[in-house]
Amino acid sequence: MNVKKLKVALAAAGIGGVLLGSAHVIAHHAFGAEFDPNRPLILRGPVVKVEWVNPHAWIHMEHTTEAGGKEVWMVEGGTPNTLLRRGLNKKSLTPGTFIIVDGYQSKDRSQRANGRDVTLADGSKIFMGSSGTGAPRDGRDPTEPPRKKQ
Repeated sequence: MNVKKLKVALAAAGIGGVLLGSAHVIAHHAFGAEFDPNRPLILRGPVVKVEWVNPHAWIHMEHTTEAGGKEVWMVEGGTPNTLLRRGLNKKSLTPGTFIIVDGYQSKDRSQRANGRDVTLADGSKIFMGSSGTGAPRDGRDPTEPPRKKQ
C-alpha cells in the first residue's frame, strides 16, 4: 500500500471513530435526567437476570413489597467494565442470587432505579452506581473527590 492510500485509510478510520464516538455520547444520559436524588430506596430480593450492556449494565431483581407483593425492578449500574473492576461479574450476579440494592428511583416513578451500592449474600458491599453526571455526591463513589470541610 502506498503512502497516499495509507493516509486516506487512516483518515477514514479516524472519521469513523469520531462518528461512532459521537453516537455513544448522544445515547448516554445523565443521572439527573432519569433518576431522582430525593427518592432513595432499598430493594431486596433475588436477581432475575443481568444485562451486561454498554453504556450501563442492568440488574433485574424481584423485590417483595411491604404488602407482600412481588415487583420486578430494573436497576442501572455503571458500565460492565467498571462493575467488573469493582468486583461484580457474571458469577456473582447469577439468577436467584439474593442481593440488596441501595439506590434512587426513576423520576417517572416506574420500577427502575439507579443502584449506588449492591450488597451480596456474603455481606460484601460494592459501589455500582454512576459517577458525576448529576449523581448524588454521597461519599460512596470511590473516585469522588473528598468534600471540603466547612
